[in-house]
Amino acid sequence: MSDGEPDLATRVSEVLETDAEAFEARAAADAETVKAELRDGTFDNHQSIVGLEYEFYAVSEGRWRDGRDGGDADGSSASASHLSRVPRRLLELIGFEKELGLHNAEMTTSPQPLNADGLRAQASEVRARLSAALDTTRAEGMRLVSDGMWTIPPVGETAREYLVDAVEADGVRIATNMSDAVRYHAMANSAGTDSFSVDAPHVELTAGTVMPESLITSIQPHYQVASAEDIPQHHDLALRIAGPLLALGVNAPFFPADLYAADATAEDVLADGWHENRVAVFESVLNSGGAEKVTFPRDLDSVAEAVDRVAADATMVPMSVAEGDRFDDAFATLRRKHGTYWRWVRPVFDGATRSAANARIEFRPIPAQPTVRDSVAFLAAFAGLMESLPKRRHPVADLDWETAEANFYAAVRDGIGADLSWVTTDGAETTDRAELFDDLLSHAEAGLEDAGVPEVEAESYLKPLRWRAAHGTTPASWKRRRVRERLADGDDLADAINGMQRTYIERQRDTLLGGTFADWVEE
Repeated sequence: MSDGEPDLATRVSEVLETDAEAFEARAAADAETVKAELRDGTFDNHQSIVGLEYEFYAVSEGRWRDGRDGGDADGSSASASHLSRVPRRLLELIGFEKELGLHNAEMTTSPQPLNADGLRAQASEVRARLSAALDTTRAEGMRLVSDGMWTIPPVGETAREYLVDAVEADGVRIATNMSDAVRYHAMANSAGTDSFSVDAPHVELTAGTVMPESLITSIQPHYQVASAEDIPQHHDLALRIAGPLLALGVNAPFFPADLYAADATAEDVLADGWHENRVAVFESVLNSGGAEKVTFPRDLDSVAEAVDRVAADATMVPMSVAEGDRFDDAFATLRRKHGTYWRWVRPVFDGATRSAANARIEFRPIPAQPTVRDSVAFLAAFAGLMESLPKRRHPVADLDWETAEANFYAAVRDGIGADLSWVTTDGAETTDRAELFDDLLSHAEAGLEDAGVPEVEAESYLKPLRWRAAHGTTPASWKRRRVRERLADGDDLADAINGMQRTYIERQRDTLLGGTFADWVEE
């Protein structure tokens, strides 16, 4: 902290003292500004554009083989893969951004046109930046991991201690292991509650801040529409594909072992546990106090309604916004409010300049994946579906919203084995998973080809997801199987989860930049 700069608690207090009514009034005025620009066509573009947010967590680095140094026979080690805090200077050095926890790091790719070169550029940028980041973090004794949820806490700490530890200064709760961004700490002090609990089978965790949300990491594909007026159509279709795509992507079946209830047996955890606990964490923690901040949103009737929903959303962090010269500074308060408008599918309106103004859909259900190719597969699938389904007037658009919501939460619970409902190209309703995934991925492939991606290349992008559908195997089911095997070999639940996690990280070490999850199973 520089001389004269207020400390974190003081800065948070200043946010909490902001005139909330004035903040709401500015947001409402900003909404009218955005809607006027929408009517003028400012947010329209001549082509679709894609982008990706990609979150990681850091662990202690080390590599042991053949059971040396007390490790397991599969090459993991009891002293490796503990959660690690990432120095802030290191984040700046690797060009990644802060996320909620000190262990988090986030990459955001440069937006690219949805065509063959644009998708190649997305994949190349992720690999190039991640490769450089891995080299830099390795020199610091740590490694970035792409995964849906961490399970091995820092050395000498329990997960509960790490997530709950906080201090109070001048009436403000400050989480010890949270990034120093004011908005994160303000969230914990303005939510109308003193406790934030995780609601998941057999899990017991309550904290005085939103720090439990830092258990989870995700990928978030972005799809920028050519015509802003089409936002509702794309938003509603994204809701219909959310359940099936999540079913293919589940990757968070276990919590850190010390967060399970003392009377929960290993068999209880396996029998009742969900395949995608990231959804449970995000919803239960950030909806604490009766808020409805993280939800599966209702269908949209108009693009204006998309703007109004953000303006009407409950304010969580009424931070004032400094004036600037960007185009979207004309509605900066609405953008600030949008930062806590957490929906599993959400529309976004922004742009640094008028010519760069854009309307896009952010697709938020997918957890971070085992490899870059798996992550890019979801970006390609989402983008292809956003191209193909509207163009072909796919009848899944008529699937009841209630059914789309049920699909989503069925995927949360049961992953690729969930009971899902779909409407095929010929209008027939089906619950046959093979038929569903074939129709889904065929349309994704067609959409990529429509955007100029060669057929062979489109097939290659989607191959990791077709493999999962054909084999009925996801990262979550792989993790559950590994834990069962270790339990059968005599491990207790904690050792089984930790051993599985170290094996995950070890496999990822050799495949993150160039392989796929299928390589883990078919080796």
